Amino acid sequence: MITQTLSLYKNAYGGLSKSTWWLTLVMLINRSGTMVVPFMSMYLTQHIGVSISKAGFVMSMFGAGAAIGALIGGRLTDRLGYYYVQISTLIGGGIMFIVLGQMHSYTAICVCTFALAMVNEAFRPANSVAIAYYSSEENRTRSYSLNRLAINLGWAVGGAIGGILASYNYGLLFWVDGFTNLSAALLLYVVLAPSRNVATEVKMERPVNKNKSAYKDKTYLFFIVLVFLFAMCFFQLFTTVPVFYKEKFHLTVFYIGMLMALNGVVITLFEMITIFKLEGTRPHLHFISAGMVMVALSYLLLDISSINKGILAVSSILILTVGEILSMPFMNSYWIKRTQNHNRGQYAALYTIAWASAQATGPLIGALIAEHYGYNTLWISLGVTCILLAFLYRRLK
Repeated sequence: MITQTLSLYKNAYGGLSKSTWWLTLVMLINRSGTMVVPFMSMYLTQHIGVSISKAGFVMSMFGAGAAIGALIGGRLTDRLGYYYVQISTLIGGGIMFIVLGQMHSYTAICVCTFALAMVNEAFRPANSVAIAYYSSEENRTRSYSLNRLAINLGWAVGGAIGGILASYNYGLLFWVDGFTNLSAALLLYVVLAPSRNVATEVKMERPVNKNKSAYKDKTYLFFIVLVFLFAMCFFQLFTTVPVFYKEKFHLTVFYIGMLMALNGVVITLFEMITIFKLEGTRPHLHFISAGMVMVALSYLLLDISSINKGILAVSSILILTVGEILSMPFMNSYWIKRTQNHNRGQYAALYTIAWASAQATGPLIGALIAEHYGYNTLWISLGVTCILLAFLYRRLK
């Protein structure tokens, strides 16, 4: 049994390029500082003293900036190349995290949050293109999943450390998040700069057929709408859910941090081998649909009042994590298969914009529903939406 398990993990992680592993390490360092976004709502409501709806608006500003940043990042990647966009946005984002931590007025926080997101999230399309470039057709899905593993492992580390730091001083979160960005930029330069790594392409190739555009792919555009709706639901995990755990379940900040870390740990341990076993057995949309059902169940569980609150919170996080494992890697696989080298930046930008736009609207809408109609109404709304999405994904071709 042990030998078979070790062999499974070895096969799941084998065959990836050295540059893919370096890029994954860059992402791991960067995401290990992910502390500001998960704790932003609690920071604003408890430290700054604003209402949950105003905190939701700040998170919406982050999403709006991220959407614009993704569009700019995609265009710059096609013109300048993925390496230069990645390193400049890592440096710029690191500086902006530190600056944001020094802001104390609500207006200044809104403005700086928007600017931070615009710079920081321009990194994502370039990073997606880099992963595709460093991988082969045979291991591309696993290469993207390895990158997601780094994100979630970093999320686990950042969530755990962030919970500890927030218990003492929320301001430390901004400094740590900023310095991890800068550290990731330094490592990217050392190991993947074009002058130091021949695998890094200096400039992306020009389109050979302008008609093959992501913006004219109607099926993909409908897919993006579905991704946007799902992301609106998913982002409640980082905004209204932590506040709900604090206000209604009366969990400690440290415990909430551990719950956020649990999500990342489970993904780190099981996502790669799950994809290795499932890839090719069913259509991608089948797994995406199944993931939607699991996410729906995780939110509907929060309406149950007869279970121990700590256990209920853990159960909800675990079920949501299973849904995330089933859906998100195969979402990447779906859009990647529709791309070519010359238009991958366009597809990556649209995919990033879908998530960023959801981050701009989802937190605010969720916060408003929770504030005016109650958390129970919010969880039911999210559950019904995800079940509907499960049906629509199955209908997609």
